[in-house]
Amino acid sequence: MTTHVPTAAHRRKALIASLIGSSIEWFDYFLYGTAAALVFNKLYFASEDPTMALLLSYLSFSLTFFIRPIGGVIFAHIGDRIGRKKTLVITLSLMGTATVGIGLLPTYEMIGIWAPILLVGLRIIQGLGIGGEWGGALLLAYEYAPDNRKGFFGSVPQMGAPIGMLLATLSITSILVLLTEESFLSWGWRLPFLLSATLVFLGLWIRSGIDETPEFREAKATGKVSRMPLTETLTTQWREVLIAAGLKVVETAPFYIFTTFIVSYAVTNLGFARESILTAVMMGAAVSSVMIPIMGFVGDLIGRRLLYVLGTLSMGLFAFPYFHMVNSGSTASLSLATVIIFGLMWSPITAVLGTLCSEIFATKVRYTGITLGYQIGAALAGGTAPLIATWLIGRYDAWQPVAIYIMLLAVISLASAFAIRKRTVHIGGKFAEAAE
Repeated sequence: MTTHVPTAAHRRKALIASLIGSSIEWFDYFLYGTAAALVFNKLYFASEDPTMALLLSYLSFSLTFFIRPIGGVIFAHIGDRIGRKKTLVITLSLMGTATVGIGLLPTYEMIGIWAPILLVGLRIIQGLGIGGEWGGALLLAYEYAPDNRKGFFGSVPQMGAPIGMLLATLSITSILVLLTEESFLSWGWRLPFLLSATLVFLGLWIRSGIDETPEFREAKATGKVSRMPLTETLTTQWREVLIAAGLKVVETAPFYIFTTFIVSYAVTNLGFARESILTAVMMGAAVSSVMIPIMGFVGDLIGRRLLYVLGTLSMGLFAFPYFHMVNSGSTASLSLATVIIFGLMWSPITAVLGTLCSEIFATKVRYTGITLGYQIGAALAGGTAPLIATWLIGRYDAWQPVAIYIMLLAVISLASAFAIRKRTVHIGGKFAEAAE
């Protein structure tokens, strides 16, 4: 049987579809995170205590991280059974519908307790969609890539997170600058949610025009498609799922600390203007968007695990200097700290994470395996990060516990990175070569 080899044009098209669709989904997703810090605590979670209102708002943000594994299991099953392309169309449609729904949702003052209930319901739908999105977008690029460029191709969909963050923050910041506080809270914050519908239609149009990945088509043609991907993954590669979850920890928790938690912390505790911290986050996202594909290329040259370890060590060691700079009171210092930790230290970690995880799973359960690991790690560390950081600040009235928290996360992920070597050496063969 002759294996279909995609042309350079097919590969470029797959990369574009992966990046644009991923960016749109993360744009929708991060709109909620920014609004949770600035809007939802005031309009949907009524409380006389501002800290409690913020905690409730962050709780609605973190809740969906525990929904993401469910969405991941559902859509990974579809992706491993019938294909990556069809799954990605479904996940993008779910995200778009939920995001527009949030933009139309009445406030607590209008409909009472139903407002936060419906908001959480729409956020759960977002969680289901994004749960299946990451694995599909990653595999669309990874399974189209030539063998010597897996790292670079796998890094491209990872750009979707900072690009989505950049677009979400830019849209909110632009509205903040143009409108008064009253107008922003009254109707201005809704505009990015409603306008996202046009981006979703663009993403659906692009994704509908691509072919299924060559590796999945080959697996299907040779009858190597798993009938029960979840069962097979949990019985044959459960160790790899745990390793992938551990690798995700240092990528996800610090990300939400220095992009979501830091917004409310800098404004409420340090007295920064909202525009200043949002601009700093945008600068970090812009630098990261450029650095991620560069780091993916570097990972192909020096080894993905080595680059991941270097990035993780840098993240842990910079936790204390980061908060020193943020707490200095200087906008320039705040911006520089954000660019360093977000743009330079986080980028190598996220650039190689997807490829590093993909290489330890067999094709027939790859969608399920990487999605389970990724979403479990995101649920345990990512969604809870702003909540834990807010609690630590409130409990100890100091930033040092949050820095220690980041360092502990780095230790967990370093242990997982070394477990790849032990595990792959043990099973030998293809996995050992891929992991190296």
